[in-house]
Amino acid sequence: MKIDIPKISPELSEKNFHDIFYEEDPILEMCVINDSDFTNETIDRVRLYNAVIKNCTFTNTDFYNIDITDVRFEKCDLSNVDMSKSSIHRVEFVNCKLVGCEFPESSIGNVKFENSILNLATFGNSKLEKVIFKESSLENIDFYDCNFKKVEFDLCNLNKANFEQTSLKGIDISSSNFDSLMVSLDDIRGCKVSTYQAIQLASLMGLVIND
Repeated sequence: MKIDIPKISPELSEKNFHDIFYEEDPILEMCVINDSDFTNETIDRVRLYNAVIKNCTFTNTDFYNIDITDVRFEKCDLSNVDMSKSSIHRVEFVNCKLVGCEFPESSIGNVKFENSILNLATFGNSKLEKVIFKESSLENIDFYDCNFKKVEFDLCNLNKANFEQTSLKGIDISSSNFDSLMVSLDDIRGCKVSTYQAIQLASLMGLVIND
C-alpha cells in the first residue's frame, strides 16, 4: 500500500524542543531537533509541522490535543506519552519506542510505524486511514472500537492485541504473528489471514478441529 510521505523541506533550522516554550503559540516548524530531553512535561495543543525529530526523549509527557503534520521521528522514546484527541498526518515513526503511548479519539492518516515498539499502546475510538505498521511489536495493543480504512500490519507481533468492536474486513494480518487475539467473530469477517492463523483463530473461538 502506498501512503503519502511527510513533506519535509530540505532546509531546516536546528532547534531544541524546549524552544516551544518561547514561542507565542506552542508550535515548532521548519526545524530539525536532535537529542532533546522533554520528559514529564505538560503542554496543550502543541503543533509540529515540517520537522525531523531525532534521538529525543518524551517519556511521560502530556501532549493532549497535539497536531502533527509532515514530521519524521527517528530513534525517539515516546513511552507513556499522552496524545489523546490528536491529529497525526503524513508522519513516520522509525525505530521509536512508544510503549504505553495513548492515542484514543485521534485522527491518524498516512502514518507509518516502522521497526518500532508499541506494546500496551492504546488507540481506542480512533480513526486510522492509510496507516502502516511495519516490522513492529504491538503486543497487548488496544484498538477498541476503532475505524480502520486501509490499515496494514506487515511482519508485526500482534500477540494479545485487542480488536473488539473494530471491523477487520479487508485488513491483512497474514504476515504477522500472535498466540492470541481479542476479537469477535463478527469483527474478523473478511480479514485476510494465513492458513495457520485461521486454525489459531478457530481454536481461540472454541472450535474443535479434527484432522
